Amino acid sequence: MCLDLMPLDSAYHAPVLASEVTELLRHSRSVLDCTLGGGGHALSLLDGGVESVVGVDRDPDALAAATARLARFSALGRFSAVESNFAALDTVPALDGSRFDGILLHRGLSSHQIAESDRGFTCRPRAPLDMRMGTDVPMDAATLLNTEDERTLTSIFRAFGDESPPRAARLAREIVRRRANERFQTSDDLVRAIRAVLGPRSGPGDFARLFQSVRIAVNDELPALERALPALRDRLVPGGTLAVIAYHSGEDRIVKNAFRGWSAACVCPPRQPVCTCRGRPLGTTITRRAVTAATDEVARNPRARSARLRAWQSAA
Repeated sequence: MCLDLMPLDSAYHAPVLASEVTELLRHSRSVLDCTLGGGGHALSLLDGGVESVVGVDRDPDALAAATARLARFSALGRFSAVESNFAALDTVPALDGSRFDGILLHRGLSSHQIAESDRGFTCRPRAPLDMRMGTDVPMDAATLLNTEDERTLTSIFRAFGDESPPRAARLAREIVRRRANERFQTSDDLVRAIRAVLGPRSGPGDFARLFQSVRIAVNDELPALERALPALRDRLVPGGTLAVIAYHSGEDRIVKNAFRGWSAACVCPPRQPVCTCRGRPLGTTITRRAVTAATDEVARNPRARSARLRAWQSAA
């Protein structure tokens, strides 16, 4: 746990790119924070002049920490929190029909989730293979590793872990071989399988990358992001801004391609002779390229190194 906490940091989480997010959304009257976490971004927005923030998180621990931290804003009617998956907001009665001037979606894990070994997100010794972000996730990491077939596991390590096809296939094969004798239960089991394939020189970077791939699969993160982006876009008022912070290259690619498509006047196939699509852009991409953390932020919070912030504005 960090002992030298900055004003927006908390024991639960250090928010990434908080000043950049606040600059993008500071003129918004109402903001939907789809991944509330420890409430650092919400605090920055509220202190920066945003009139009201609705925070959403699927993790009850995150909601409790953020609600306690932002109690003074709740008392003023400027903050409220809802337990939900950001990809299922249409099922939340409290948000029925609600539209916002600004929406923030922050992917990845909170510092608290990583630090809590019982949550199973870490490759530290003897941590349970759980990795579920919320109570709505039906299958934990151990179940995935013990039941999915070799082809599915190979695809997970390739697509979500940026592993080469041969090594992804070898790791999947090793997992299937090992679980036939003893089921995967803790982080040590997965680390040993990775070392058996990648060799004794494999280290924390390899473990983090491949553990991340399992976490993404367990929580259905990339498909959920693809489903959620259009729904979030449609919750913006005219001229509203959607800001997304992604950590995984696949997530950032999904966001970039979505913003590019929404900003195009025509999305018909290139060789189609007559335009049959909407024929107008839905809005404008604000960030020409992804915004990354400054050197001093990375020094304070190394997890900020891989963060990529992109923003899009709906047509007025």
